[in-house]
Amino acid sequence: MLLTDGGEPLGAAAPAARWTVEQVLALAPDDASRKAGNKLGTAGPWSDTGGDVAGAVWGLCRGSGSKPYRTVIDTTGPAYKCSCPSRKFPCKHALGLLLLLASGGSAPPAGDPPDWAGEWLTGRRARAEVKEKTPDGGPADPGAARRRAERRAERIDGGAQELEQRLTDLLRGGLAAAEQSGYGLWDETAARMVDAQAPGLASRVRELGAIAASGPGWPVRLLEECALLHLLDTAWLGIDRLPQPLAATVRTRVGLAASAEGPPVRDHWLVLAQYDTPEGKIVTRRIWLYGRDSGRIALLLSFGAAGRSPGQALPVGVSLDAELTPYGGAGQLRAELGPQFGLPVPTGTPPPGVPVTEAIAAYGRALSDDPWLDSWPVTLRDVIPVPSPDGWQLTDAEGDAALPVAATALSRPALWKLVALSGGRPLTVFGECGHRGFDPLAAWPGGSEGGDTASPDPSSRALPDAVAATATATATATETVPLI
Repeated sequence: MLLTDGGEPLGAAAPAARWTVEQVLALAPDDASRKAGNKLGTAGPWSDTGGDVAGAVWGLCRGSGSKPYRTVIDTTGPAYKCSCPSRKFPCKHALGLLLLLASGGSAPPAGDPPDWAGEWLTGRRARAEVKEKTPDGGPADPGAARRRAERRAERIDGGAQELEQRLTDLLRGGLAAAEQSGYGLWDETAARMVDAQAPGLASRVRELGAIAASGPGWPVRLLEECALLHLLDTAWLGIDRLPQPLAATVRTRVGLAASAEGPPVRDHWLVLAQYDTPEGKIVTRRIWLYGRDSGRIALLLSFGAAGRSPGQALPVGVSLDAELTPYGGAGQLRAELGPQFGLPVPTGTPPPGVPVTEAIAAYGRALSDDPWLDSWPVTLRDVIPVPSPDGWQLTDAEGDAALPVAATALSRPALWKLVALSGGRPLTVFGECGHRGFDPLAAWPGGSEGGDTASPDPSSRALPDAVAATATATATATETVPLI
């Protein structure tokens, strides 16, 4: 629901942020949808396109039948409606319409939506308004809910005790047994944790199967992960003795659902990054936000089942005036997006950054609150991507400290975008800093002074020829550059 500063529905015309092609393609549920959407991202098959000041767009797409498909999108969700029979969500027509708008063409004519689009938009906005005004209700039967929670806690207790016994048997028999057993041992154990209704434990157990025989030093990595799993088991079994924030973190790590607890924080939130992670049959979308006034970092999580992308999406590089309600837990940054007081506005100003040494220290402090934390969001200032014997690293401008680029980032083409954006000059880079290195997610040209867009000297850092050729052009950008 879009509101004005006074809480009333947005009525004045306001320019909506234009989505990029990359952001639209990130909504696609699979590669086939991306290809089909690309084919429809031109003006040829479309007619009667339009939009309104509240962020809706619509159009008719010519198909194989006699009647065109009716497609309408509420970009503030985003949410989609199409008359085609596809079960994918969003369908190729919705992707095509968004790609048409993102391709650099003129904006659709503003006006009132046709009846077929207006009916859906009116219903959707009315439901959002009712949801906003209606307080969350408690369970219909609090006693029954409490009994269900107690039964689940008993099952998790049993699963944690069984997992402790299996870890003990593994250590007594020697870690070599894990290499011989392969994935079978861990798949069976993970299935037992699912039976115990502890999906968080099951997920961590499955990850152990990939460590054995994964390369030099795997016994050390396996022992480290087993120790963290043992720590989580022990924390759950003694959860009554833990401080409330740490107990909330343990519940989340075990797999119990949490809820946003508040109080809401209204701010101008800069969208730093958005990316999807497949987790079995579910796709998890992570959106990182930075509050201009509060200085807070927040994480929005949404989930999509097979064939559907997560519903929540925000264009990277825009700022939105909105309320966020944080979740509980020690060191947790997750929040829930509340009402928005206007349309997103593009901005190219990065958040304030910290030096490399402070980024490492911030991750260390976060670990004291959440020992199972893989990484911590941080913005680095005045860093330069340079080659290293093991891949790439981000070094400060003086060369006194450096962070290795995480292996997961080395395989992404966006690494070369980062190198080209730098061209041997300092950058501001947002990403996740953890024990596996630094995973860059967004960058801005220029260092702490901002706006340093002078032509770089790529040869000073011995960049590859293809990267050096594009460094000067790329480094003149002023907007947020997504790296994933």
